[in-house]
Amino acid sequence: MKKGLVALLFFVMWFALFPQTGQAAAGGTSIYLDGNKLELSKNGQVQNINGSVMIPIRVVVEELGYVVDWEKKTRTVTIQQQDTVMKLVVDQSTALVNGTKIQMPVAPKLVSDTVIVPLRFVGEQMGLSVSWDNKLKTVYMVTPPTENGGGEASPGDGGDTGSTPGDTDSGTQPGQTDNLANIGGISFSDNRLLIAVDQTVTPNIFTMANPQRVVIDLPNTKFADTFSTGQNLDSTQNGFIDITDYPEVSKVRYSLYSNNPSTVRIVLDMNVVKMGELINDNDGLIILDLNKEVSNPGSNGKKLVVIDAGHGGTDPGAISVTGKKEKDFNLSVTLKVQELLKKETNIDFVLTRSSDTYPSLSDRVKIANDLNADLFISIHANAGSATASGVETYYTRSESLALAKVMHKYLVSSSGLTDRGVRSKSLHVTRETKMPAVLLECGYLSNKSDNAKLYTEDFQDRVAAGIVKGIKEYLGLQ
Repeated sequence: MKKGLVALLFFVMWFALFPQTGQAAAGGTSIYLDGNKLELSKNGQVQNINGSVMIPIRVVVEELGYVVDWEKKTRTVTIQQQDTVMKLVVDQSTALVNGTKIQMPVAPKLVSDTVIVPLRFVGEQMGLSVSWDNKLKTVYMVTPPTENGGGEASPGDGGDTGSTPGDTDSGTQPGQTDNLANIGGISFSDNRLLIAVDQTVTPNIFTMANPQRVVIDLPNTKFADTFSTGQNLDSTQNGFIDITDYPEVSKVRYSLYSNNPSTVRIVLDMNVVKMGELINDNDGLIILDLNKEVSNPGSNGKKLVVIDAGHGGTDPGAISVTGKKEKDFNLSVTLKVQELLKKETNIDFVLTRSSDTYPSLSDRVKIANDLNADLFISIHANAGSATASGVETYYTRSESLALAKVMHKYLVSSSGLTDRGVRSKSLHVTRETKMPAVLLECGYLSNKSDNAKLYTEDFQDRVAAGIVKGIKEYLGLQ
């Protein structure tokens, strides 16, 4: 996040909101980041200490894409993202941000295995807008818009109630609208979802479970100005269609999910496990036909691999020395892996994103877990000092180590970059997934030499081929 984009919006009188000093806030306080509810561990709840609201640092910074290190001996948390490095020490109220001492109102505390820090410090140092809903006992944290955002995001209510899509960022306001496709209408008939659009759009479709849903993201789209005249669309860009005549579907929900890029998300609440066939004629109509049975990935006995292009949408990831965005590299390599996997007759695959959208970290994990995937591979590029160079492979759980070793072997050979080793780190997507899972760092965008290679077709082709070779070796399909 860029410095100087701090827009901290606080409600006062924290004692009135959290009257019990040192205790978890009553009523099950929630935290929403950009409209997505964060999963808090048992020992990572919001607390009030000496009048300061304290939140679990790891869950927030990991959702933002920060790298978090914990040094048990010195009880130091190091948080790094692009050119910002923060060091916080448990029970010390002075933090270091890029070497500069900054006083915190209350020192970080270690609650079991979770470090909690003052909410104000998180907001000020990470450029977040923060607000509090006293009625709902909920903290809303919103990342600032990037230079192409064209507008300021609103915290929204982040709820998952009757008429609002629980899988959407209901508080997002429309951003820049230049060259966006207009969604003119959404309807459901004959067991088909029909979406009218005035430009070519490449949808991203996936399923989620518990409850069962089919999700369609439409990047670079917005609701047409005339959309609300014929359909249900409220002031927060949310709407729904109740379905009564088709037992497979209970409701269709839609929302402006993101404003950078502007993305409309459509969610079908399903009563059965089913995907249907997506038909995109690129001539004004997108159809999801539930009458056509399409088997869920992995249900045909093939091995199922989930490929995750890191970051995306409002989250650009690291920025290279030439101003390029990590999210674009990640997606480019992922799409090349997809093309190669299409040729493999014994492997099914699912992408967590196939365009410039941002599934949350919990969404990415849920996709893999709901599908009972055999492997999870997350593709990234790294950033650090100007001299740092090479490739790394990360895993969290011990059952992922064997996969990490195989994938790293091919990452080193295919990239031709320095071998920086297989490393263990607690990352959300490798920690919360239930199958062997790794995160590949394919080179350093902050290094001129690495960066010059990363965005070439030859390098990306070789790395994609190496990823597929690693998958096949691990699955015993060579």
